[in-house]
Amino acid sequence: SVLDSIVFEQNGVPSASIITDVFKVTGNAMANTWGLAGFRFLTMPHPIANLKDKELDQRAAAIVPEVVKLLLEGQKG
Repeated sequence: SVLDSIVFEQNGVPSASIITDVFKVTGNAMANTWGLAGFRFLTMPHPIANLKDKELDQRAAAIVPEVVKLLLEGQKG
């Protein structure tokens, strides 16, 4: 979750949260609540619950470069 990522980052542990796009407003609200406007997290298309394993694997593979970039750049990116 975005909150987990915030807590990890506050403790010096790089993290990358991935949420579906319909929760982007919620993710931003969580970051704002914690005083971290602009906190970076990743989104992918919603929904994912009904995807077959192969489709979910494809989405995961497609977002890997963004995950790596966020982990390496951190929140200051």
